[in-house]
Amino acid sequence: MSIKIEENASLKNLNSFAVEACCRYLVRLKKPEQLKEILADPRFEKLPRLILGGGSNILFRQDFPGFVIQVKNRGIQLLYEDDVHYFVQAAAGENWHAFVQHSLKQGWAGLENLSCIPGTVGAAPIQNIGAYGVELEERFHALNAIDLTTGEAITFDRDACQFSYRDSLFKKNRDHYLVTDVTFKLPKNPKWKLDYAGIHEMLDDTKPVSARAISDVVCQLRQKKLPDPTLIGNAGSFFKNPLVSDDRFQMLKADFPDMPAWPQSDDLIKLSAAWLIEQCGWKGKRYRDAGVSENHALVLVNHGNASGDEIWHLAEAIIHSVKEKYEIILQPEPLIL
Repeated sequence: MSIKIEENASLKNLNSFAVEACCRYLVRLKKPEQLKEILADPRFEKLPRLILGGGSNILFRQDFPGFVIQVKNRGIQLLYEDDVHYFVQAAAGENWHAFVQHSLKQGWAGLENLSCIPGTVGAAPIQNIGAYGVELEERFHALNAIDLTTGEAITFDRDACQFSYRDSLFKKNRDHYLVTDVTFKLPKNPKWKLDYAGIHEMLDDTKPVSARAISDVVCQLRQKKLPDPTLIGNAGSFFKNPLVSDDRFQMLKADFPDMPAWPQSDDLIKLSAAWLIEQCGWKGKRYRDAGVSENHALVLVNHGNASGDEIWHLAEAIIHSVKEKYEIILQPEPLIL
């Protein structure tokens, strides 16, 4: 049976900002083998292409004039295990949080700090997601992808993915590869990450620490700070936390002694984008139906009928404000189209 290609399709329900946009063609890919038919379509070679998961990390400023492929394949399996790890494979179309919860139910720990992150499994390595002291690359083993130019299936190990802070080979080449599944290397004897953003303080001292308990606390923390995209349009954290050299941080600290920071490797210091934005007075502010969340300055929201351009106008004003005060240029996390 031929795959259905929708023409002039609305993308409003396929992006978590819920902004109105259309694409020339939309394909909902439920099986990777269906991609052969799309690659053989003469229109696909000539038009721009966009791979879409849960739409939780994208801002449409205009209609998309090409092919949008929404990845919707499903499946989770334990590939194998050794003495110290479980190797768990999940299809790219699986909901990320649902996959984390499924893993915990099976007794596969390691992803608990990454609970409640919106999006899909396939998008997770593209963005190299991270939260509460854990980065995806720490739990990553390999992924399978299809080269959209040649149709070749390729397996990428951790080094080949070129992971860095909220970045990867796939983010740099968004229209080149389609991720079909991801395999995670999950520890049988995990070392809990509890020293970030109040996790330890919220755990019940009368109960032993567990992956489930950490996941529950992370969900509580995220739900307090981050608005539910099903209730108000948003893409989670809109800006990356900036990285500066230790020398640059010491200069900033002299002028702003309360500035929070976290040492990283290679003599780099991570700053809090939320703190910078809040200090510039943006928390809770609004431009038409685009706004900054009242609960977390790092989150931009759609109060109802904001366009992508209006949200980006607000983002640019924030970037300019932070640059003027701190000489730091914030970088957006979502893909801006």
